[in-house]
Amino acid sequence: MTPRRTSLPLRTAAIPAAMALTTALAFLPTTATALGRDGHAAASAAADGPSLSYVVNTRPGQDPSRIRKAIAQAGGTVVISYDRIGVIVVHSANPDFAKTVRTVRGVSSAGNTRTAPLPAQSTDDVDAPKLLSEKERQAVAAKATAGQDPLEPLQWDLPAIKADKAHEKSLGSRNVTVGVIDTGVDDTHPDLAPNFDRKASVNCVTGKPDTTDGAWRPSAEESPHGTHVAGEIAAAKNGIGVTGVAPGVKVSGIKVSTTGGSFYTEAVVCGFVWAAEHGVDVTNNSYYTDPWYFNCTTDPDQKALVEAVRRASSYAERKGVVNVAAAGNENYDLTSDTIVDPSSPNDGTPSDREVDPRVCLDIPTQLPGVVTVASTGAKGLKSSFSNYGLGVIDIAAPGGDSTAYQKPEPPATSGLIYNTLPGGKYGYMAGTSMASPHVAGVAALIKSTHPHASAARVKALLKAEADGIACPTDYDIDGDGTVDAVCEGGKRYNGFYGAGLADALDAVQK
Repeated sequence: MTPRRTSLPLRTAAIPAAMALTTALAFLPTTATALGRDGHAAASAAADGPSLSYVVNTRPGQDPSRIRKAIAQAGGTVVISYDRIGVIVVHSANPDFAKTVRTVRGVSSAGNTRTAPLPAQSTDDVDAPKLLSEKERQAVAAKATAGQDPLEPLQWDLPAIKADKAHEKSLGSRNVTVGVIDTGVDDTHPDLAPNFDRKASVNCVTGKPDTTDGAWRPSAEESPHGTHVAGEIAAAKNGIGVTGVAPGVKVSGIKVSTTGGSFYTEAVVCGFVWAAEHGVDVTNNSYYTDPWYFNCTTDPDQKALVEAVRRASSYAERKGVVNVAAAGNENYDLTSDTIVDPSSPNDGTPSDREVDPRVCLDIPTQLPGVVTVASTGAKGLKSSFSNYGLGVIDIAAPGGDSTAYQKPEPPATSGLIYNTLPGGKYGYMAGTSMASPHVAGVAALIKSTHPHASAARVKALLKAEADGIACPTDYDIDGDGTVDAVCEGGKRYNGFYGAGLADALDAVQK
């Protein structure tokens, strides 16, 4: 099939219309101001445009107070300054703010983080979630074997990465926390409450941490995406519902999406810095940074967004955090010479634009040091929607696929991924959004087994312990006689699966 994006910028794949009733989210149960001689902007900066959000990246060794003064003279108001990485979040109604500030001595780059005025315009989910009926849930629970949680028979994804066998040896350590940088996490869910780390949770939507109690939770109108991801990682093995890949570790909610589901640069920067400074060991990033699917470093605004998020994610890694990210759901070859991006900017007027993925980056997915995850289905093949590319994909994990393409073995019935939803509910979702948390969970198990391992060591073990998968001879996932994607590389490393399928059993015993 030809995958298309959901209405929200999440790493959740679109499934054919015939699947709509069984899927979650959208699938489930979806004029330059003159500068003074000192390099500061003149005080008479124009302010006749819509108020936008910006990031200003400073060069090392600069005096932040001097640059903040220049920002004010250019018509900007500082929201927060992350001096340890040289990133300043600013609001300004001066349409020439970025152009002006880029000329200030000590500024490396500056750019607007969105094209829509503050507050961000929102998009809406259009498909209502579908839940299993109580009768269906009871029927599933009757098939659970000794040691399984009641709804675990639906989770074909756990044995696919040997997580069920891993749980016989270890559930993971309470000293390990995975931060879910996402739409928010419902910590009141009975499968998440036992493992939730409130001290490591926050709302970062404005770019400035909000630690108000419960600020990390999604509202009833917001996407259930982050709650589903959190369950995949660390739903407790407590006899209630489902089981996570690492059901003994802690999970935190780092909310970075607007009510409408947009993940802007200032929020993502805040999320990574928060994780770095609050004891998070692994982050999961199942999104791309809005409003550009690909941020072109040849564009001064987009270049600034790449630099800001790169600084934040690198800072987290230096603090020992393993950053895991979803590869995306458009069946793009991320090593192509060109890709047509029809969806950017997604908060303004998108148009088809040809981009070179070597200089136009999907962030944080394509940033240095980030573990990039492709998705597999119930038959172990690359999911129909999953992006790919030799040298870009690091590892693969179950993210689901259309059941018509990859049907699981009984007792599971759906090729999608079943897990937690807000309000104590459960449902199906699919996408590289769902593959990434499986790898984050395995990384948490590795950290549990090797508590003193550096981020680099955990990443090395993730790849070394993965089960190699050779490229398929012909990848015709929908059976229409046309090759749907071309895999390059050998069994131990290729463009579909990277180093192979994540292995939870090796994570707890090697």
